[in-house]
Amino acid sequence: MSETDGKKPLGLGGGRSGQVKQSFSHGRTKNVVVETKRKRVVVPKPGAPSGTGGAGSSGLGDPSRRPAGISDAEMERRLKALQAAKAREAEEAERRAEEERQREEERERRRAEAEAKERDEREREEALKAKAEEDARRAEEAEARAARKEEFKKPAAAKPAVDQAAAQAAAARAETKGVPVGGPRKTDRERDNRSPERDTRGGRGGRDENRRAGKLTLSEALSGEGGRQRSLAAMKRKQEKARQKAMGMGHKAEKQVRDVQLPETIVVQELANRMAERAADVVKALMKMGMMVNMNQPIDADTAELIIEEFGHHAVRVSDADVEQVIDTVEDKAEDLQSRPPIVTIMGHVDHGKTSLLDAIRHANVVSGEAGGITQHIGAYQVTTESGAVLSFLDTPGHAAFTSMRARGAQVTDIVVLVVAADDAVMPQTVEAINHAKAAKVPMIVAINKIDKPTANPQKVRTDLLQHEVVVEAMSGDVQDVEVSATTGQGLDELLEAIALQAEILELKANPKRAAMGAVIEAKLDVGRGPVATVLVQNGTLKQGDIFVVGEQWGKVRALLNDKGDRVQEAGPSVPVEVLGLNGTPEAGDVLNVVETEAQAREIADYREQAAKDKRAAAGAATTLEQLMAKAKADENVAELPIVVKADVQGSAEAIVQAMEKIGNDEVRVRVLHYGVGAITESDIGLAEASQAPVIGFNVRANAPARTAANQKGVEIRYYSVIYDLVDDVKAAASGLLSAEIRENFIGYAEIKEVFKVSGVGKVAGCLVTEGVARRSAGVRLLRDNVVIHEGTLKTLKRFKDEVKEVQSGQECGMAFENYEDIRPGDVIEIFEREEVERKLT
Repeated sequence: MSETDGKKPLGLGGGRSGQVKQSFSHGRTKNVVVETKRKRVVVPKPGAPSGTGGAGSSGLGDPSRRPAGISDAEMERRLKALQAAKAREAEEAERRAEEERQREEERERRRAEAEAKERDEREREEALKAKAEEDARRAEEAEARAARKEEFKKPAAAKPAVDQAAAQAAAARAETKGVPVGGPRKTDRERDNRSPERDTRGGRGGRDENRRAGKLTLSEALSGEGGRQRSLAAMKRKQEKARQKAMGMGHKAEKQVRDVQLPETIVVQELANRMAERAADVVKALMKMGMMVNMNQPIDADTAELIIEEFGHHAVRVSDADVEQVIDTVEDKAEDLQSRPPIVTIMGHVDHGKTSLLDAIRHANVVSGEAGGITQHIGAYQVTTESGAVLSFLDTPGHAAFTSMRARGAQVTDIVVLVVAADDAVMPQTVEAINHAKAAKVPMIVAINKIDKPTANPQKVRTDLLQHEVVVEAMSGDVQDVEVSATTGQGLDELLEAIALQAEILELKANPKRAAMGAVIEAKLDVGRGPVATVLVQNGTLKQGDIFVVGEQWGKVRALLNDKGDRVQEAGPSVPVEVLGLNGTPEAGDVLNVVETEAQAREIADYREQAAKDKRAAAGAATTLEQLMAKAKADENVAELPIVVKADVQGSAEAIVQAMEKIGNDEVRVRVLHYGVGAITESDIGLAEASQAPVIGFNVRANAPARTAANQKGVEIRYYSVIYDLVDDVKAAASGLLSAEIRENFIGYAEIKEVFKVSGVGKVAGCLVTEGVARRSAGVRLLRDNVVIHEGTLKTLKRFKDEVKEVQSGQECGMAFENYEDIRPGDVIEIFEREEVERKLT
């Protein structure tokens, strides 16, 4: 019997009933009777009021059908809520319909794209297959034609072998093109038609299979079947290459094998340049070898040689010294040589009027700019005479400290003008200048200056020069001599004529069209401009933008300034210029050479710097252990005065260091901890503080941080502009380190007459003062047979029974020695006093 038998179904009146089958776990089911509520439709009566907000349409506005207890306002609110709900339902229905329409359009679009893509894939595959078949056919025809030609050339017995080889070649080409030997391979579409089981998912699944049929799978790649086909664009490129090759246009240049010079170390970029290869390819090759480097890093010669061989070139090993071969002197042709101005060096003793003489020639006042009227630097100037001749002058200092600077001036000069004061004759620096000129084998012209003075004696100058093997023309020699006066201008024209005559005899020529070479006359570190070098061009033409190497430095000419301070674009032979653009301050006397590339300049500078370091290290290591011990023992007794020197130019700094090395003796010496060019900096103050040394500035000043640090750390800074004062002050300071000299003054003698033994005191000598005076505070020596047997001090000095300070000559006294009692009658006591005398360095 059903659960609903005899019972009224559960539900609302006026509804429709039905059964719903419910399923539970373990296969249990249950039928449930449900009733659906029917919607009541209220039809308004004709002529009935509609009410507010359309209430009449639903019948709710009818007061006769309104539920009891509901007011008009509540009824109106319910009607509004009902209308709003209906509007929302309508909007939601419209939105769902729109979304469904858009989804349907998207599905249609995707279906159309898939069909178009599938169609394109089929067309591309068919085109590729047709192309492969055409290529295979043409290859077979070409092979057949080649085989027929061979048949005419070879005997008949060789024909089967030829046919077999042609067939094998055709088969290989056809296989390469993707066509099997037995005929064209069947397409993927045909394979799919043979396998209907692939389309079990319906029409779309079949389309997907066909769409993916042209792609390369892992199994196909491993089995060698199928494979990715070349695109139409690739086929067109291949045909174009074949056409160009047939016309002789597409020939790739044969790789050029190069001989690559290989030093001990080389930068990757430079190695690539020498091989004419891309730097990225060289870096890639190095990375394959396990070296993670970039193009700016250096590699050793062995690794570089492997790279060179890998790229097919030949490595030529060169030593480090061979890097300087690029600056070897070039042989100048006779037709390239042109006349150049002579380089004239003014030399002589200090204060003999060298700079004043050059002033008179230049019509300038150079001497007023020098401190104390002393030339501290080498000045290079060009002078044009009234006759139009151009002369290059070098003004060298005459002070003894600048010997090396004068030596450098003589090395680059053509003519030496030896200035000798007529009232002072030949002096020590005059002799040095003569020796430098003779060592450089440079012709000399003697200028006897100050001829206008009443005390002038030019004949004495000529006579004194004979002692140094300088025979002037007035003494029947070959050295020109001219009497001049820088003050009145007397004899200047004759001096210029003598210089021009000497230059004409020398026939000075140079090649201005070659790479420039010159000598650094002076170098300094200029604030705002960096390192600046005064260069005298000796050969070639130095131009703005040239890359050069000078000593251990290198650079690129940023600007050229002539002796007047004007900027010029180039400087020819015998022209002095200031060069800007160095990476460091060179040494005065270094040679400047122009090279082709920046890499060459850097390589040469690095080699020279390393060679200088090795030389210094070798000099330090070339001492034995015994020598080091002897030196350390000797240094224990030598007092040192450490100093730090900063100067405005390199030549002055070197001259100061040389002067400092000459100060001292076996007991004291001056040690230059550091010297350089430029302003005094904080690092200089730190070095001076660590060594308890003063800082000496020559024509330079300390910057603000350095002054602050010096005040805080108590470091003394001394400024000088005249080298005389600097040398004198350092000499005085070094003299303070000398131990005072002890002098002995003998003040008396006493003779022992008797020896007494006194309890509590010991042996006491009864003496007679025979000479001078005996003092208790003085030192004494005991002489026996004029031999010193004891030296010491007195313990007591008595006259009668009283202790006295001194005893005069002719009086008797008693003396007892401190810690010594071996005294005998007849011994002589020598009495003396010690005096400390302060010593000075000479």
